[in-house]
Amino acid sequence: MFSMRLSVVKAIVFSLYASIKLCSSEETVSLPKDVSIPAVIAFGDSFVDTGNNNHIKTLIKADFPPYGKDFMGGKPTGRFSNGKAIADILAKALGVKESLPAYLDPSVQAKDLLSGVSFASGGTGYDPLTPKISSVIPLSVQLDNFKQYIGELKRNIGEEAAQNLITNSVFLVVASTNDLVLNYFGVPVRRLEYDVPAYANKLVKLASNFVQEIYNLGARKIAVFSAPPVGCLPAVRTLAGGALRRCKDKENKAAQLFNSMLEKQLQVLASSLPESRVGFIDFYNPLISIIENPNQYGLEVIDKGCCGTGAIEVAVLCNKLSPTCYDDSKFLFWDSIHLSEEGSKIFVNHILPDVVNSLF
Repeated sequence: MFSMRLSVVKAIVFSLYASIKLCSSEETVSLPKDVSIPAVIAFGDSFVDTGNNNHIKTLIKADFPPYGKDFMGGKPTGRFSNGKAIADILAKALGVKESLPAYLDPSVQAKDLLSGVSFASGGTGYDPLTPKISSVIPLSVQLDNFKQYIGELKRNIGEEAAQNLITNSVFLVVASTNDLVLNYFGVPVRRLEYDVPAYANKLVKLASNFVQEIYNLGARKIAVFSAPPVGCLPAVRTLAGGALRRCKDKENKAAQLFNSMLEKQLQVLASSLPESRVGFIDFYNPLISIIENPNQYGLEVIDKGCCGTGAIEVAVLCNKLSPTCYDDSKFLFWDSIHLSEEGSKIFVNHILPDVVNSLF
Protein backbone atom coordinates (compact mmCIF):
# COMPACT_ATOMS: atom_id res chain seq x y z
CA MET A 1 0.00 0.00 0.00
CA PHE A 2 2.79 2.42 0.91
CA SER A 3 4.65 1.75 -2.35
CA MET A 4 1.43 2.36 -4.28
CA ARG A 5 0.90 5.68 -2.51
CA LEU A 6 4.50 6.64 -3.15
CA SER A 7 4.18 5.86 -6.85
CA VAL A 8 1.03 7.99 -7.06
CA VAL A 9 2.77 10.86 -5.30
CA LYS A 10 5.74 10.58 -7.65
CA ALA A 11 3.41 10.55 -10.62
CA ILE A 12 1.70 13.70 -9.40
CA VAL A 13 4.92 15.44 -8.53
CA PHE A 14 6.65 14.58 -11.75
CA SER A 15 3.65 15.05 -13.95
CA LEU A 16 3.83 18.44 -15.42
CA TYR A 17 6.52 22.49 -16.70
CA ALA A 18 9.15 26.61 -18.82
CA SER A 19 12.89 31.21 -20.08
CA ILE A 20 13.07 35.11 -18.95
CA LYS A 21 13.93 39.03 -18.84
CA LEU A 22 14.94 41.73 -16.42
CA CYS A 23 11.54 43.34 -16.10
CA SER A 24 8.41 41.62 -14.89
CA SER A 25 5.49 43.77 -15.94
CA GLU A 26 3.33 42.44 -18.76
CA GLU A 27 4.37 43.93 -22.06
CA THR A 28 2.96 43.96 -25.54
CA VAL A 29 5.09 43.72 -28.63
CA SER A 30 5.29 45.84 -31.75
CA LEU A 31 4.42 43.60 -34.67
CA PRO A 32 5.68 44.20 -38.21
CA LYS A 33 3.66 46.69 -40.24
CA ASP A 34 0.39 45.33 -41.62
CA VAL A 35 0.59 42.26 -39.34
CA SER A 36 -2.19 41.41 -36.91
CA ILE A 37 -2.69 38.15 -35.07
CA PRO A 38 -6.33 37.00 -34.95
CA ALA A 39 -5.81 34.14 -32.50
CA VAL A 40 -3.38 32.21 -30.32
CA ILE A 41 -3.82 28.44 -30.25
CA ALA A 42 -1.94 26.29 -27.74
CA PHE A 43 -1.11 22.59 -27.59
CA GLY A 44 0.89 20.69 -25.03
CA ASP A 45 1.19 20.37 -21.28
CA SER A 46 0.51 22.19 -18.02
CA PHE A 47 2.50 25.29 -18.92
CA VAL A 48 -0.24 26.19 -21.40
CA ASP A 49 -3.19 24.21 -20.00
CA THR A 50 -5.75 26.83 -18.98
CA GLY A 51 -8.30 24.39 -17.58
CA ASN A 52 -8.81 21.41 -19.88
CA ASN A 53 -7.88 18.92 -17.17
CA ASN A 54 -10.85 20.16 -15.12
CA HIS A 55 -13.05 18.16 -17.47
CA ILE A 56 -11.31 14.77 -17.44
CA LYS A 57 -10.70 12.10 -14.78
CA THR A 58 -7.13 12.60 -13.60
CA LEU A 59 -5.18 13.51 -10.47
CA ILE A 60 -3.38 16.18 -12.46
CA LYS A 61 -5.68 19.10 -11.67
CA ALA A 62 -5.47 22.64 -10.39
CA ASP A 63 -9.13 23.63 -10.03
CA PHE A 64 -9.02 24.18 -6.28
CA PRO A 65 -7.40 26.72 -3.91
CA PRO A 66 -4.78 28.01 -3.53
CA TYR A 67 -4.38 27.72 -7.31
CA GLY A 68 -5.78 30.81 -8.99
CA LYS A 69 -5.64 33.00 -5.90
CA ASP A 70 -4.26 35.91 -7.95
CA PHE A 71 -6.31 35.22 -11.08
CA MET A 72 -9.24 37.47 -11.97
CA GLY A 73 -11.78 37.04 -9.18
CA GLY A 74 -9.34 35.02 -7.12
CA LYS A 75 -10.87 31.74 -8.25
CA PRO A 76 -9.09 28.55 -9.34
CA THR A 77 -9.56 27.90 -13.05
CA GLY A 78 -7.42 24.83 -13.64
CA ARG A 79 -4.31 26.84 -14.48
CA PHE A 80 -1.25 25.44 -12.73
CA SER A 81 -0.38 28.83 -11.28
CA ASN A 82 -1.40 31.39 -8.70
CA GLY A 83 -2.59 33.52 -11.62
CA LYS A 84 -2.16 33.55 -15.37
CA ALA A 85 -0.34 30.83 -17.30
CA ILE A 86 2.21 31.32 -20.06
CA ALA A 87 -0.46 30.96 -22.76
CA ASP A 88 -2.53 33.79 -21.26
CA ILE A 89 0.41 36.17 -20.94
CA LEU A 90 1.60 35.46 -24.47
CA ALA A 91 -1.90 36.00 -25.87
CA LYS A 92 -2.03 39.41 -24.22
CA ALA A 93 1.53 40.33 -25.20
CA LEU A 94 0.72 39.54 -28.84
CA GLY A 95 -2.30 41.85 -28.65
CA VAL A 96 -4.92 39.11 -28.94
CA LYS A 97 -6.79 38.97 -25.60
CA GLU A 98 -6.42 39.03 -21.82
CA SER A 99 -6.53 35.28 -21.30
CA LEU A 100 -6.74 32.12 -23.37
CA PRO A 101 -9.69 29.87 -22.50
CA ALA A 102 -9.58 26.09 -22.33
CA TYR A 103 -11.28 24.46 -25.30
CA LEU A 104 -13.13 21.97 -23.08
CA ASP A 105 -14.58 24.68 -20.85
CA PRO A 106 -18.36 24.48 -21.41
CA SER A 107 -18.69 28.24 -20.84
CA VAL A 108 -16.59 29.04 -23.92
CA GLN A 109 -18.72 30.94 -26.44
CA ALA A 110 -18.54 30.90 -30.23
CA LYS A 111 -17.03 34.39 -30.19
CA ASP A 112 -14.23 33.16 -27.88
CA LEU A 113 -13.17 30.65 -30.51
CA LEU A 114 -12.37 33.44 -32.94
CA SER A 115 -9.40 34.62 -30.88
CA GLY A 116 -8.07 31.21 -29.91
CA VAL A 117 -8.14 28.55 -27.23
CA SER A 118 -5.84 26.11 -25.49
CA PHE A 119 -6.09 22.39 -26.18
CA ALA A 120 -3.28 21.60 -23.74
CA SER A 121 -3.45 19.09 -20.91
CA GLY A 122 -1.22 19.10 -17.85
CA GLY A 123 0.83 15.90 -17.64
CA THR A 124 0.94 15.10 -21.35
CA GLY A 125 3.90 14.78 -23.71
CA TYR A 126 5.04 13.78 -27.18
CA ASP A 127 5.48 10.12 -26.22
CA PRO A 128 2.05 8.38 -26.25
CA LEU A 129 3.03 6.56 -23.04
CA THR A 130 3.36 9.84 -21.11
CA PRO A 131 -0.35 10.82 -21.01
CA LYS A 132 -1.26 7.22 -20.17
CA ILE A 133 0.79 7.42 -16.98
CA SER A 134 -1.20 10.46 -15.81
CA SER A 135 -4.55 9.70 -17.47
CA VAL A 136 -4.53 13.01 -19.35
CA ILE A 137 -5.19 14.17 -22.91
CA PRO A 138 -2.69 12.90 -25.52
CA LEU A 139 -1.49 15.18 -28.28
CA SER A 140 -3.36 12.95 -30.74
CA VAL A 141 -6.65 13.82 -29.01
CA GLN A 142 -5.64 17.49 -28.80
CA LEU A 143 -5.24 17.27 -32.57
CA ASP A 144 -8.72 15.74 -32.90
CA ASN A 145 -10.10 18.59 -30.79
CA PHE A 146 -8.36 21.06 -33.07
CA LYS A 147 -10.07 19.48 -36.09
CA GLN A 148 -13.39 19.84 -34.28
CA TYR A 149 -12.52 23.47 -33.52
CA ILE A 150 -11.84 24.13 -37.21
CA GLY A 151 -15.24 22.64 -38.03
CA GLU A 152 -16.89 24.98 -35.53
CA LEU A 153 -15.09 27.96 -37.04
CA LYS A 154 -16.28 27.02 -40.51
CA ARG A 155 -19.88 26.77 -39.32
CA ASN A 156 -19.63 30.12 -37.55
CA ILE A 157 -17.74 32.29 -40.05
CA GLY A 158 -17.52 30.26 -43.26
CA GLU A 159 -14.77 28.10 -44.72
CA GLU A 160 -12.66 30.83 -46.29
CA ALA A 161 -12.67 33.07 -43.21
CA ALA A 162 -11.92 30.11 -40.96
CA GLN A 163 -8.94 29.05 -43.06
CA ASN A 164 -7.67 32.63 -43.15
CA LEU A 165 -7.91 32.84 -39.36
CA ILE A 166 -5.92 29.60 -38.93
CA THR A 167 -3.27 30.72 -41.43
CA ASN A 168 -2.62 33.97 -39.58
CA SER A 169 -2.82 32.67 -36.02
CA VAL A 170 0.12 31.92 -33.74
CA PHE A 171 0.45 28.31 -32.61
CA LEU A 172 2.23 27.33 -29.41
CA VAL A 173 3.54 23.79 -28.94
CA VAL A 174 4.81 23.19 -25.41
CA ALA A 175 5.73 19.63 -24.43
CA SER A 176 8.65 17.31 -23.47
CA THR A 177 8.96 18.04 -19.73
CA ASN A 178 6.70 15.16 -18.73
CA ASP A 179 8.32 12.87 -21.30
CA LEU A 180 11.66 13.39 -19.61
CA VAL A 181 10.79 13.75 -15.91
CA LEU A 182 7.63 11.72 -15.43
CA ASN A 183 8.16 9.10 -18.11
CA TYR A 184 11.83 8.48 -18.91
CA PHE A 185 13.35 9.21 -15.49
CA GLY A 186 10.20 8.52 -13.48
CA VAL A 187 9.21 4.99 -14.58
CA PRO A 188 11.52 2.27 -15.96
CA VAL A 189 9.73 1.26 -19.17
CA ARG A 190 11.39 3.64 -21.64
CA ARG A 191 14.81 3.40 -19.96
CA LEU A 192 14.77 -0.33 -20.69
CA GLU A 193 14.05 0.38 -24.37
CA TYR A 194 16.18 3.47 -25.08
CA ASP A 195 19.32 5.17 -23.91
CA VAL A 196 19.08 8.96 -23.54
CA PRO A 197 20.19 9.85 -27.12
CA ALA A 198 17.78 7.31 -28.63
CA TYR A 199 14.87 8.55 -26.52
CA ALA A 200 15.66 12.19 -27.33
CA ASN A 201 15.66 11.23 -31.00
CA LYS A 202 12.28 9.53 -30.59
CA LEU A 203 10.82 12.66 -28.99
CA VAL A 204 12.22 14.88 -31.74
CA LYS A 205 10.61 12.71 -34.41
CA LEU A 206 7.28 12.82 -32.58
CA ALA A 207 7.52 16.60 -32.18
CA SER A 208 8.33 16.99 -35.86
CA ASN A 209 5.38 14.79 -36.83
CA PHE A 210 3.05 16.87 -34.66
CA VAL A 211 4.21 20.11 -36.26
CA GLN A 212 3.67 18.52 -39.68
CA GLU A 213 0.13 17.53 -38.70
CA ILE A 214 -0.96 20.98 -37.55
CA TYR A 215 0.70 22.43 -40.67
CA ASN A 216 -1.41 20.08 -42.78
CA LEU A 217 -4.50 21.51 -41.03
CA GLY A 218 -3.53 25.07 -41.92
CA ALA A 219 -1.10 26.26 -39.22
CA ARG A 220 1.72 28.40 -40.63
CA LYS A 221 3.17 30.31 -37.65
CA ILE A 222 4.30 27.67 -35.17
CA ALA A 223 6.38 28.33 -32.04
CA VAL A 224 7.83 25.10 -30.65
CA PHE A 225 9.20 25.34 -27.12
CA SER A 226 12.27 23.43 -26.02
CA ALA A 227 12.57 21.53 -22.77
CA PRO A 228 13.42 23.59 -19.69
CA PRO A 229 16.23 22.59 -17.30
CA VAL A 230 14.05 19.87 -15.80
CA GLY A 231 16.74 18.92 -13.30
CA CYS A 232 16.24 22.30 -11.60
CA LEU A 233 12.52 21.98 -10.97
CA PRO A 234 11.95 22.12 -7.19
CA ALA A 235 10.37 18.65 -7.12
CA VAL A 236 13.29 17.11 -8.99
CA ARG A 237 15.75 18.84 -6.66
CA THR A 238 13.89 17.36 -3.69
CA LEU A 239 13.54 13.83 -5.01
CA ALA A 240 16.86 13.46 -6.82
CA GLY A 241 19.14 16.38 -5.89
CA GLY A 242 20.55 15.02 -2.64
CA ALA A 243 20.62 16.68 0.77
CA LEU A 244 21.54 20.05 -0.74
CA ARG A 245 18.74 19.82 -3.34
CA ARG A 246 21.05 20.66 -6.22
CA CYS A 247 19.91 20.71 -9.84
CA LYS A 248 20.07 17.16 -11.21
CA ASP A 249 22.71 17.12 -13.92
CA LYS A 250 21.58 13.91 -15.62
CA GLU A 251 18.08 15.26 -16.29
CA ASN A 252 19.43 18.61 -17.46
CA LYS A 253 21.86 17.00 -19.90
CA ALA A 254 19.01 14.94 -21.36
CA ALA A 255 17.01 18.15 -21.85
CA GLN A 256 19.98 19.85 -23.50
CA LEU A 257 20.48 16.94 -25.89
CA PHE A 258 16.80 16.92 -26.84
CA ASN A 259 16.88 20.68 -27.37
CA SER A 260 19.89 20.65 -29.68
CA MET A 261 18.37 17.85 -31.75
CA LEU A 262 14.98 19.57 -31.84
CA GLU A 263 16.41 22.89 -33.00
CA LYS A 264 18.20 21.24 -35.92
CA GLN A 265 15.17 19.20 -36.91
CA LEU A 266 12.86 22.21 -36.84
CA GLN A 267 15.21 24.07 -39.21
CA VAL A 268 15.03 21.14 -41.64
CA LEU A 269 11.27 20.86 -41.25
CA ALA A 270 10.64 24.57 -41.80
CA SER A 271 12.55 24.47 -45.08
CA SER A 272 10.27 21.67 -46.32
CA LEU A 273 6.95 23.31 -45.38
CA PRO A 274 5.98 26.02 -47.91
CA GLU A 275 4.95 29.40 -46.49
CA SER A 276 5.60 28.25 -42.93
CA ARG A 277 7.49 29.91 -40.08
CA VAL A 278 8.50 27.33 -37.49
CA GLY A 279 10.28 28.90 -34.52
CA PHE A 280 12.41 27.17 -31.89
CA ILE A 281 11.77 28.89 -28.54
CA ASP A 282 14.49 28.27 -25.95
CA PHE A 283 13.16 27.40 -22.48
CA TYR A 284 16.46 26.17 -21.17
CA ASN A 285 19.16 28.84 -21.19
CA PRO A 286 17.06 31.82 -20.04
CA LEU A 287 15.69 29.81 -17.12
CA ILE A 288 19.20 28.78 -16.08
CA SER A 289 20.15 32.45 -16.25
CA ILE A 290 17.39 33.51 -13.90
CA ILE A 291 18.10 30.64 -11.50
CA GLU A 292 21.73 31.73 -11.33
CA ASN A 293 20.95 35.47 -11.10
CA PRO A 294 17.55 35.83 -9.40
CA ASN A 295 18.21 39.30 -7.97
CA GLN A 296 18.56 40.73 -11.46
CA TYR A 297 14.94 39.72 -12.02
CA GLY A 298 13.57 40.95 -8.71
CA LEU A 299 13.20 37.41 -7.38
CA GLU A 300 14.40 35.92 -4.11
CA VAL A 301 13.53 32.22 -4.20
CA ILE A 302 14.30 29.99 -7.19
CA ASP A 303 14.62 26.49 -5.69
CA LYS A 304 11.20 26.16 -4.01
CA GLY A 305 7.62 26.90 -4.91
CA CYS A 306 5.33 29.26 -3.02
CA CYS A 307 2.77 26.57 -2.16
CA GLY A 308 3.32 24.59 1.03
CA THR A 309 6.94 23.76 1.76
CA GLY A 310 7.64 24.47 -1.92
CA ALA A 311 9.74 21.32 -2.11
CA ILE A 312 7.20 18.74 -3.24
CA GLU A 313 3.67 20.16 -3.44
CA VAL A 314 2.05 20.14 -6.89
CA ALA A 315 -1.48 19.41 -8.19
CA VAL A 316 -3.54 17.71 -5.43
CA LEU A 317 -0.63 18.04 -3.00
CA CYS A 318 -0.97 21.83 -3.26
CA ASN A 319 -4.42 22.34 -1.79
CA LYS A 320 -6.52 24.49 0.54
CA LEU A 321 -4.64 23.12 3.55
CA SER A 322 -1.29 24.24 2.12
CA PRO A 323 0.09 27.51 3.47
CA THR A 324 1.51 29.87 0.88
CA CYS A 325 4.64 31.99 0.87
CA TYR A 326 5.03 35.54 2.13
CA ASP A 327 5.02 37.07 -1.39
CA ASP A 328 4.55 34.96 -4.50
CA SER A 329 5.97 37.75 -6.69
CA LYS A 330 9.37 36.96 -5.16
CA PHE A 331 9.18 33.27 -6.13
CA LEU A 332 10.09 31.93 -9.56
CA PHE A 333 7.91 28.88 -8.95
CA TRP A 334 4.34 28.69 -7.69
CA ASP A 335 4.41 24.97 -6.86
CA SER A 336 7.21 22.43 -7.12
CA ILE A 337 6.95 22.23 -10.92
CA HIS A 338 5.28 25.35 -12.32
CA LEU A 339 6.23 28.97 -12.65
CA SER A 340 4.42 31.59 -10.61
CA GLU A 341 2.51 34.24 -12.53
CA GLU A 342 5.46 36.57 -11.92
CA GLY A 343 7.85 33.94 -13.24
CA SER A 344 5.67 33.48 -16.31
CA LYS A 345 5.60 37.23 -16.96
CA ILE A 346 9.38 37.43 -16.76
CA PHE A 347 9.61 34.43 -19.05
CA VAL A 348 7.26 35.82 -21.67
CA ASN A 349 8.95 39.22 -21.65
CA HIS A 350 12.19 37.44 -22.35
CA ILE A 351 11.02 35.22 -25.21
CA LEU A 352 8.70 37.72 -26.90
CA PRO A 353 11.32 39.05 -29.34
CA ASP A 354 12.26 35.47 -30.30
CA VAL A 355 8.62 34.52 -30.88
CA VAL A 356 8.01 37.53 -33.13
CA ASN A 357 11.32 37.30 -35.00
CA SER A 358 10.91 33.60 -35.68
CA LEU A 359 7.27 33.79 -36.84
CA PHE A 360 7.10 37.09 -38.78
